[in-house]
Amino acid sequence: MASQVLSSPLGQFSKLENGPVANYRPTIWGDQFISYTPEDKVIELKYVKITWLPPVTRACKEKQVEDLKEEIRRKLMSAAGNTFQQLKFINAVQQIEEVLQHIYDSYPDGDDMEGDICNVALQCRLLRQAGFNISCGMFNEFKDEKGNFKKALVSDVRGMLGLYEAAHLRVNREDILDETLAFTTTHLRSMVEHLEYTLPEQVAHALKQPIRKGLERLEARWYMSIYQDETSHDTTLLKLAKLDFNLVQSLHREELSNIARWWKELDFATKLPFALDRLVEGYFWILGVYFEPQYVRARRILTKTISMTSTIVDIYDAYVTFEELELFTEAIERWDMNSIDHLPEYMKRCYVELLDVYKEIEEEMEKDGNQYRVQYAIEAFHEGCIPTMEEYMRIALVTSGYYMLTTMSFIGMGEIVTKEAFDWVISDTKIITASAVICRLMDDISSHNCIECYMKQYGASEEEVYDKFQKQVVDAWNDINEFLRPTAVPTPLLMRALNLSRVIDLIYTGEDGYTHVGKVMKNNVASLLIHPIA
Repeated sequence: MASQVLSSPLGQFSKLENGPVANYRPTIWGDQFISYTPEDKVIELKYVKITWLPPVTRACKEKQVEDLKEEIRRKLMSAAGNTFQQLKFINAVQQIEEVLQHIYDSYPDGDDMEGDICNVALQCRLLRQAGFNISCGMFNEFKDEKGNFKKALVSDVRGMLGLYEAAHLRVNREDILDETLAFTTTHLRSMVEHLEYTLPEQVAHALKQPIRKGLERLEARWYMSIYQDETSHDTTLLKLAKLDFNLVQSLHREELSNIARWWKELDFATKLPFALDRLVEGYFWILGVYFEPQYVRARRILTKTISMTSTIVDIYDAYVTFEELELFTEAIERWDMNSIDHLPEYMKRCYVELLDVYKEIEEEMEKDGNQYRVQYAIEAFHEGCIPTMEEYMRIALVTSGYYMLTTMSFIGMGEIVTKEAFDWVISDTKIITASAVICRLMDDISSHNCIECYMKQYGASEEEVYDKFQKQVVDAWNDINEFLRPTAVPTPLLMRALNLSRVIDLIYTGEDGYTHVGKVMKNNVASLLIHPIA
């Protein structure tokens, strides 16, 4: 039986000319996420003199969170006048925009900022991170008369770490920040093994996962483990952070339970035995896009979309004949349930469920008077998931697939999304293109077949190809960083493109953690969806 090896966004497959073949790659999670017990139905038993304790309900925890937030606000305002103290607090809280605006207004060009290396680096990072177009001219203060970084900087590990993190917010043609990143990376790598706790952990973590590229929930959990060991930590803030993390985690578990039941009822393991079962990893992917409680509907829509997309990618890339692909493509282009009669049996269930997912979206949008969003969703799916019959269609599929996911990520976000926002996202915008390029190239880097194809086509060495791809990824991140205030759309919408890039960086650095679920992905899923913080 003749076969052809192809690589897809979700892995490598052998495409058999005679049609589908069973090669089911089951989930490693089994059914553990299907069951969920709401917290207000759990009664705790404490074996101290056989004393029964009442359950701590979700409503009770939410009230605790609000009380702690108010206390944190009072502490932040009491630090007014001490910029560095406020910045340290903001760095821990990551949610105080009004104070950042005041600091930016005080130093509009950035060159006048005063303070030590930690203070200046932290100001630059937090302001850029929040979209304020602060100048990087302040970094010239850390150079000597010959244009080299001062040797004294090397002894200030926290300052070097701050500069390193700030440099990841650079845009194109900011040579000073390019130099800063190279300088700090070199020295931090050389000193990491000779530092005292907790600095080795912080430096090693930053070198592997700088803040700019990290998923917010994972970074928050890791930061809490370091922050609690710092003598200057704020106990109220730490308590709030842990309580809030666990509360949001329980919401995510409940969401995943509902989606997992929907997925199991589809029974694709039987109907489409060649397809990946990566629902949990898909939900983790979408948690990286938005974890906030108010985006529950958006997460459900996007998780179902990415699950169906994954299955359809397997159909296209793996195990169907050319004639069947044509039938499936024509059916999706017609977007009509009557088209099902022309499809092979194993394709019918997938097609029906795809239309059902979009029908569900349509019904939800109608309730809010946002029916127009559905047409954007369908058009984005057609452009992102129905490839032309090219020899190397995978490049188009991966790149345009992220355009589709970005568009779909807007669907359930509420009234902050307007028709103008959808027109913006489909207008080949630089930040969306950069996100798609990162997706494509990170996948290419993890796929040795792609590297070999490029080597043969251009006569380049393996090292040259990797360097070229990595340089393009760096340029794409710089393009993303260019979206500073004022922006064409609200910042929460821009965050979707940024977060989609962050997820790709996490999943595809070093390996394809989606197709081949290894230790890193297992630990990440467990951190966000299984283990609460003690």
